Amino acid sequence: MDMQVFFYKRDNGRLCAWVAAHPKRKRFQGTTMASGRDLPHDLAQFVVEATLGLQHGFWGMLANGATFKSVPGRRRTQPGRQLIRAHREELNAAEQVVNVHVAAWRSGAPTPAGSALEAMYARWQALP
Repeated sequence: MDMQVFFYKRDNGRLCAWVAAHPKRKRFQGTTMASGRDLPHDLAQFVVEATLGLQHGFWGMLANGATFKSVPGRRRTQPGRQLIRAHREELNAAEQVVNVHVAAWRSGAPTPAGSALEAMYARWQALP
């Protein structure tokens, strides 16, 4: 499934928020989090999942209809909860994979996601 996600800065860059637009569903507001000194967690997660082709990570599951408690702008549905239950192990594994790649990138260690994270970091820093 295709889904566009728009990340933006709030509160003079101290916060990051996102909005998702799915072609067959209503646009919805996601979470707001601290921006920190590098990429915000959700943006880094998005980049690594896309780069590595992780289908059952947070963003892939969200694009396929999963409804998470942590996403305030999307109503929880029975099919959305069932999707999460059906892929809970893959979802947890994807989170761990993402954390390993982001930690490697932050420490300067090589990772297949490194160049994509670096490019997104530059874009994020340039965003007013």
